[in-house]
Amino acid sequence: MGQLALTGGKPVRNTRQNPWPKWPAWDRREEKALLQVLHSGVWSYNGPKEKQFNQAFARFNGTKYSLAIANGTVTLQLALEACGIGYGDEVIVPGLTWQATAAAALDINAIPVLVDVTEDTWCLDPTRVEEAITPRTKAIIPVHLYGSFADMDAILRIARQHKLWVIEDCAHKHGGEWKGKKAGSLGDIGSFSFQLSKLMTAGEGGALITSDPTLYEKLDALRNCGRRPERDTARKGEGIYGSEGDFLQSGNYRLTDFQAALLLEALRRLPQHNQVRDKNAQYFNARLTQIPGVLPMRRDRRETAEAYYNFSFRYQQEQFQGLPVARFREALAAELGCRVEASYEPLSECSLYAPHTKPWRYKLSAKHGKQIDPRRFKLPVCRRIHDRESVCLHHTVLMGTKADMDLILEAIRKIYDHAADLT
Repeated sequence: MGQLALTGGKPVRNTRQNPWPKWPAWDRREEKALLQVLHSGVWSYNGPKEKQFNQAFARFNGTKYSLAIANGTVTLQLALEACGIGYGDEVIVPGLTWQATAAAALDINAIPVLVDVTEDTWCLDPTRVEEAITPRTKAIIPVHLYGSFADMDAILRIARQHKLWVIEDCAHKHGGEWKGKKAGSLGDIGSFSFQLSKLMTAGEGGALITSDPTLYEKLDALRNCGRRPERDTARKGEGIYGSEGDFLQSGNYRLTDFQAALLLEALRRLPQHNQVRDKNAQYFNARLTQIPGVLPMRRDRRETAEAYYNFSFRYQQEQFQGLPVARFREALAAELGCRVEASYEPLSECSLYAPHTKPWRYKLSAKHGKQIDPRRFKLPVCRRIHDRESVCLHHTVLMGTKADMDLILEAIRKIYDHAADLT
């Protein structure tokens, strides 16, 4: 019997006696809000809770407008459509992200251009972005990944220089701030997810924020079967629809009032949750540097408020007697009794990102079929991060105490001391 939990030893954390914080978080306020919607009979379609949430979320993020949407995948698609992007246009996205970031461009027949990331934030590398721009480039989608911010100063400078749209993917960054401005408010449109694991959740759902009235009007129509926003129906001959009338081809991407009720309470909880997570993350990172072979993610000084979807750090195999990172993650999970995962797969090799499984995409033209092939992109940093360096824990581990952080650090030291037992 060895010392490590994987080899029969006692784990660092007994989760039966000392469980991790539960997610999602809720109490009687959520229960009361859901019952209010139930008894109101107004369960969807611009209900009172939805309107209240849109106002509150816009105010929280410092934008003029917010729209609740069905989920955080379609939010990106609608944002691209509102910017007038379509067939053959190129959209720059990071190679390390959830596949929906790139799939949103595919779904409007645009071409996702996969770009490598920086090794210490795992977000878009501005140098690679600039190199990827062509006359067909129309937009950049920076993703604020896990606990890091994309370099918005550099990305916005590049976008202004080349007259490109910037759509921020903030699925991991609710409440984060860059130089005092909320994530999602820096670009033209900010996109959020409220899927079950996110920092704010209604089980599913999403939102778009913007301060551009024309974009807002388009987005409102696109999420609501193409209907012109109700507030503007009296404005004859005005708006975005020209002489064709008051409608725009689209589908139903609305949110229910039950979800909006949950999101209002989640928004109320978010600032305090973010403060707890950030306090624990700073404590953890300061001590992580004292252990050989593990490196904290770089926190940019321009980040004035942090938000963590995953707490991540970088692993150096050679310091752990050659122990592969996959085996390290397995050992850490056994010690802590929680999931420990790799980063997302690089989109150039991601099994869920498969553009050619829908024939209409590549049958548009042989050239288009080649352009949307993800294998044409080289992403060495993304590949190295996923295969050799990434260690990711869900944000719930940051919602405990300093003692919880000490247990994670103890588990890492334990694996460092006994790595030979696994190699």
